[in-house]
Amino acid sequence: MAMADNLVDEWVGHNLLTTDPALLASLQAAAPQAVAPLAAYGAELGSAETAQLARDANRHGPVLRQLDARGRRIDAVDFHPAWHALLAMYRRQGLVADVFATDTPGRWTQFAAGCYLHGQVEAGSLCPATMTQAAIPVLARQPELFAPLRDRFFSREHDARDVPLADKPSIWVGMGMTEKQGGSDLRRVTTTAVEQSDGSFRLTGHKWFFSAPTSDAHLVLARTDAGPTCFWLPRYTPDGARNAVQVMRLKDKLGNRSNASSEVEFHGAWAQRVGDEGRGIPTLIEMAGYTRLNCVIGSAALLRAGLVQALHNARERMAFGRVLAEQPLMQTVLVDLALESEAAMRLMLRLAQGFEHAEPAWQRLMTPAAKLWVCKRAVECSGEAMELLGGNGYVEDGVLARLYREAPVNSIWEGSGNVMALDVLRAIAREPEVALALLDEFAASVDAPVRTEALALKTLLAGDPAALEAQARRVVQGLVLCAQGVLMRRQSSIAAADAFIATRFGGDGRLVGTRAVPQAARLLDDALAL
Repeated sequence: MAMADNLVDEWVGHNLLTTDPALLASLQAAAPQAVAPLAAYGAELGSAETAQLARDANRHGPVLRQLDARGRRIDAVDFHPAWHALLAMYRRQGLVADVFATDTPGRWTQFAAGCYLHGQVEAGSLCPATMTQAAIPVLARQPELFAPLRDRFFSREHDARDVPLADKPSIWVGMGMTEKQGGSDLRRVTTTAVEQSDGSFRLTGHKWFFSAPTSDAHLVLARTDAGPTCFWLPRYTPDGARNAVQVMRLKDKLGNRSNASSEVEFHGAWAQRVGDEGRGIPTLIEMAGYTRLNCVIGSAALLRAGLVQALHNARERMAFGRVLAEQPLMQTVLVDLALESEAAMRLMLRLAQGFEHAEPAWQRLMTPAAKLWVCKRAVECSGEAMELLGGNGYVEDGVLARLYREAPVNSIWEGSGNVMALDVLRAIAREPEVALALLDEFAASVDAPVRTEALALKTLLAGDPAALEAQARRVVQGLVLCAQGVLMRRQSSIAAADAFIATRFGGDGRLVGTRAVPQAARLLDDALAL
């Protein structure tokens, strides 16, 4: 039903969980204990008040104050109160650390769903939460370091104060890995670490990207005589003094504006070693599995957020004598976005289950593959969603411009598309039996296009290894589409699974909305409950 004045406000004031039938059904099946708390959180996130928090946190981004009124170096970062309100909301749900605090079945599904709901409203606040979560399993291997921090990691209380960690009930952790000269090639790190007589280290050098600079501590990479090594770098030293980390500037980023990213210099900064000397990169690779999962979840959230706004607008707006959602070409485009969103959500939940059950195929092979694919699909589809609102989508007064600016960060952070594709090839080379078993599972699909693609991938992987690198993205695309096709067939409606298979395996290229599908109106009704 079109509005009388044909003006459609943004979709707000609705429960993000109960209006998502596919996600709700998945939770009921895999994590029934999560339905009630996440339904309450979905209502809070969907409220007009939370939407305003997201707007405020992004319109009034962090501001660096290097000096106090008398010229003393303080390197403080001031945030709008909305930023801390959003962090507090997320932390209260236990989404930062509960996956490691309990052994409840379905806990990873609950986390992924909660993160997904939050990311539909505000994405920047997921950055410090992601890094904090990923630090836990790495630090837990070093009991003398982790034991005094354990309760702070598992706390559901957010403390916004910039004070020594000993005075705080909870903790946020950032990361500082890349440098000007190296980028993704962490082997080129030049920051040096010199051991002191008490076993601590002093770090000298710089970081080109130092995420969330006011975090209570950072995990950073620095070089010792043994090679790149991981270090725990607190914001305050054990004696309560500010650590020797100077924030040179905050990054003026395309998106992710609510969150602070910075460039820093270390001037003899105090730090503790994490893991063995010279083994810093393998230590960080373990963290990367968790952060990459979060990138997939965050991009799936953007896909859902864009779809919801576009579909709501199309249901309520008239053009050329008809409601937009009733026009065949508009239906084709909207259904394509709905299928992309649902398939990404189902893949994200399957990855989360893989982490819960320590499944190598889904943790080490499909996670980097999904990061490449889902994050890139979010870039394209957020542009399509914005276009469906025309000029109203393009202006900064609305949410879709923010979604569009936000989308590329997950493709870049924690490894670009090429890095992910090469990681997939490395995972296959290290554990070929895992990859072949997964392809055998896909090849047993009831859908011929999935079977054909799985067999083609097996043939490709059996070919000349030297020629495979140039086709790494082709391998990733095939893996992800097979996985999504299998998941859609197992878990979605017959109509949605049929439409996904028909539109994803035809070789028509990547233009959204090129294939009409049967029962388009029904599929759109299923995508967003009224």
